[in-house]
Amino acid sequence: MGLSEDIERIALQERELVFPHFSEDTAWQLGSRLRSMAVERGLAVVIDVRRFGQLLFYAALAGTTPDNVEWVRRKCNVVARFHRSSYAVGLHEKAKGQTMVESQGLPIADYATHGGCFPISVQGAGVIGSVTVSGLPQRADHELAIEALCNFLGKDYAALRLADE
Repeated sequence: MGLSEDIERIALQERELVFPHFSEDTAWQLGSRLRSMAVERGLAVVIDVRRFGQLLFYAALAGTTPDNVEWVRRKCNVVARFHRSSYAVGLHEKAKGQTMVESQGLPIADYATHGGCFPISVQGAGVIGSVTVSGLPQRADHELAIEALCNFLGKDYAALRLADE
């Protein structure tokens, strides 16, 4: 699958993966599901679920480092600013042959357009937060978050996942 196909598929994911409602309990359930998936697979990841300005779930699994926390922060900043997946924003930049520094003047110390942070959208409210995975290659971070969201929302992951590279 090429760059434009990935961009289109992520846009579809963003349209389809919408919560009917979202609360602290929802965040805990989603984060716990993601954590269970990661533990079962032996993945060294950090998981972060938040409403903008409020951390609701956090887990750092064995093998992660403080650097993963920084990646989470920087990816979350991208979603909070653009209300798009951090991977989608990065792929758009790649398609234009630019970086966030060049196109937006945003410092790389605060913004990371790498996969793994996905907007939490709620029907009737729009984007209210994000779910983030950090510790794997960026496409795998993105896909783990998407798989958990599909599972949680009762969506067909096979129909929404990115194609193999």
